[in-house]
Amino acid sequence: MESWSTYLLKCSDSSLYCGVTNDLEKRLASHNQGTASKYTRSRIPVTLAAVRHKLSKSEAHKLEYMIKKTRTDKKIKTLLDWDFSNESG
Repeated sequence: MESWSTYLLKCSDSSLYCGVTNDLEKRLASHNQGTASKYTRSRIPVTLAAVRHKLSKSEAHKLEYMIKKTRTDKKIKTLLDWDFSNESG
């Protein structure tokens, strides 16, 4: 099974960006080159704020969805503490 990650980036304007990848190093480089997303393109450089590794593709996307619905001040905690055995978190 391929391993996926859900990640949070801290952008140059202090905003957070959430994404999913199966190659974090390559994706982070793409963000910093301005080729990964429209949102981060105008906010480089970006740095990795938090990451959750070893997820299935489905889990990674579910977690991304939950993080994007979460208030900014709780995004990192949601990423690190999400419990997949209880789909409500």
